[in-house]
Amino acid sequence: MPGTPLVGWDDIAAVAPDGLAVLDCVGRFVRLNPAAVALCGAREEAELLGAPAPFALAEGEGACWVGPLNEQSEGHAQDHSDEPPEGRSDEQVAHWESPSGARREFAYRARTLASDPTFTVVSFRDVTDESHRQRRLVAIAQTSIALATEGSLGSTLDAVAQQIVQADGLAGAQILTLDSTGRELRLMGSAGLRHWDAFLDRLLECRDRGARLCMLDTLKERKPIVVPHRWAQIREDPAWEPLHAYLGELNWDSFVSVPLMARGRPEGVLNAYFAPGQEIGSRTLEFLSAMAEQAALAVDYATLLQSEREGARRNERQRLARDLHDSIVQQVFSIGMQANAVGVLGTRGGPVPAESVQKFADEVGALSRTVLADLRAMVHELRPPSSARLGLEDAVSALVKSTEHRTGLAIRLLCEQELDVIEPELAEDMYRIVAEAIHNAVKHAEATTVTIRLGVRDHTLTASVRDDGHGIAESAGRGDAAPEGKAGRTARHHGYGLTTMRERAERWGGTMRIRSGAKSGTTVRAVIPLPVRVPESPLADPESSRSAQQAVPLRETAKPARSGS
Repeated sequence: MPGTPLVGWDDIAAVAPDGLAVLDCVGRFVRLNPAAVALCGAREEAELLGAPAPFALAEGEGACWVGPLNEQSEGHAQDHSDEPPEGRSDEQVAHWESPSGARREFAYRARTLASDPTFTVVSFRDVTDESHRQRRLVAIAQTSIALATEGSLGSTLDAVAQQIVQADGLAGAQILTLDSTGRELRLMGSAGLRHWDAFLDRLLECRDRGARLCMLDTLKERKPIVVPHRWAQIREDPAWEPLHAYLGELNWDSFVSVPLMARGRPEGVLNAYFAPGQEIGSRTLEFLSAMAEQAALAVDYATLLQSEREGARRNERQRLARDLHDSIVQQVFSIGMQANAVGVLGTRGGPVPAESVQKFADEVGALSRTVLADLRAMVHELRPPSSARLGLEDAVSALVKSTEHRTGLAIRLLCEQELDVIEPELAEDMYRIVAEAIHNAVKHAEATTVTIRLGVRDHTLTASVRDDGHGIAESAGRGDAAPEGKAGRTARHHGYGLTTMRERAERWGGTMRIRSGAKSGTTVRAVIPLPVRVPESPLADPESSRSAQQAVPLRETAKPARSGS
């Protein structure tokens, strides 16, 4: 009959594909249909009755409008407003953690019940996978932008790691790169993990105690390695005791290591740390592999750029050799011809006119001065870096003596042991950092004393330069005591010099920090972790087969400076 319902509303709610829930005035579940119970990860409605719901009670209250291009915080996009942005539906997004620990994202609509405004009716659906896909696409796009806009390789890989953490809400991510020999690993990018200079040293200690580093398996097998519940394994393994406290700071459970491949060879590894309850499926591995490709492109580009720079240096040396032949050799030949002419005049036995002697002397003098100037210029251009010629300690010592004699500045140099193990390119960059800090103390800080500390401790190269002069801000801004324009030029110099120093440290995965005050002077501190040496064959692991069966392909990982497994 007209007006008589053919089906009861309870029957409709029971078969509705979306979740339907009723909330009381304080936001607790009062009723749920079967779809809502399943979406929340419960077996029965009774498990959820009286539990706090993740939904806002009123329409628009605490709304979280989500779009793929929104900025995200801890893996979740947020756009709070009272009305949905133009072009979007009125759906809001809430985050839910099921009793089993799985984390889900729900898109929902809420309406107050007309007959009783103390109750709110909510319809919701699971958009976890859809949101992940959106965030992953955005992460890949923004990473491509970072590759073109970021400065140093370290800042680029930090940006890649940050995009990975934000896109999937991971606990942390690390990117390690291999050196040109393929024998040393260095941490170059990370996100979500505390930076710790001693991490590499502790990691080596764990390896020496028998811990197996899963990232070495990744490099060897050249494929992703997944280890479910890795933190539980590490926590119970005494070989990892030196890193238990540090790794325990991170709220993580499972672990994935993905190789960075470029031109068919491994360039490093991407390590991902998953929060408890996060699932690692095929789409997750596809996303991590795509981000690893982006990181590999950055590493490969940096390698090619370095190769081009080395080629440019070789070409410059060849140019100098040609200039040596075309100018100096010819000039020396001319001097020889002039000397022969004087000898011929001497063999004639008669008096030599004074004018001729003076002419010869003037020509030989002019040629010799030209040769000397050209030689000095070429010697300066061809001179190898100070640290390459002398070693880091001797190079800094020579710089200190030269600066003291030239300026009268009192400089105290304190060097620890093991500086001779520093590779030449790293030694040169650290030398330049120290040299720039000394230059700033002389030219801008008006310091009277400087203390330099240099050494290797906990597998980390550290340099600090402290002066007793004006702080950077003061020395850069004392316009009233300087000629017009000097303050601006000083500030610009500080900007350029400090940026160069920071880039030199970041090139090796290190950091450069500055403390400065008007009365306390300035302290520049550069810290660069030394790389982990990749063994010829990974250490044997008596439990490797058992771990491999529990994992997807293999077992675990360990990382440098900002996190670890």
